[in-house]
Amino acid sequence: MLRITVPIVGACTMIACWAVYVDVSAVPPYILPGPGAVASSFMKDWAILLAALWTTAQTTFMALLLAVAGGGCAAVVLAQSRWLETLLSPVMVTLQVTPIVAIAPLILIYSPTPWFAQLICAFLVTFFPIMLNTLQGLKSADRHHSDLLKTYSASRWQTLLYLKLPSALPSFFAGLKIGGGLALVAAVVGEFAAGQAGNNAGLAFRLLEAQYRLNMPRLFACLILLAILGAAIFGLTSKLSELALRRWHESEQK
Repeated sequence: MLRITVPIVGACTMIACWAVYVDVSAVPPYILPGPGAVASSFMKDWAILLAALWTTAQTTFMALLLAVAGGGCAAVVLAQSRWLETLLSPVMVTLQVTPIVAIAPLILIYSPTPWFAQLICAFLVTFFPIMLNTLQGLKSADRHHSDLLKTYSASRWQTLLYLKLPSALPSFFAGLKIGGGLALVAAVVGEFAAGQAGNNAGLAFRLLEAQYRLNMPRLFACLILLAILGAAIFGLTSKLSELALRRWHESEQK
């Protein structure tokens, strides 16, 4: 109960300070709107904002699911073959360190639709944290346990199933927490670079639209929805980590 109450109290305090500052400083609403103006924008534009939220959430969660599947499978394959990891490491490092903002226009050129370009951007950014953390976890399995399994003539796949995969779970969920936030960031970047208007517009496009029109209440409403979506993704991944690890791993012990 305390874990829920404290964040709510903190959020209410921030909103109260925001309202007081706007009233005391008499800052113009086109520079900093008050909480009331933002709430009014939510009520007036709720249909547009919810549709944009759904579009951004779809891209984010689809990219996250693809990154979990692709990153997990790639980590397992690379963990079984050291020479393959060495062969592909230059490509992986190059893709990881290249800013997604720089390659987003190129992805847009070769993608069949703008939404697919956004999905690729989000996938590329999300894939590597999950893959690298999972790979590190697979390679960090206890050597003594591995030697014990060899003593009992366990096959490579039995060692993977009974030792390496359970040992990699904490690292996998750490990468999942990081990847969840990065998926949203990359989805927003993709919408900035390849956003589309109309019913398929995401929150980032609506944010830019509000900026061009100097509609600051709607801009702040988009920012708040993005923050809520990011917090929800982090809370979901944290809960999954807790459910998977709390019975046996120290990181989730209360």
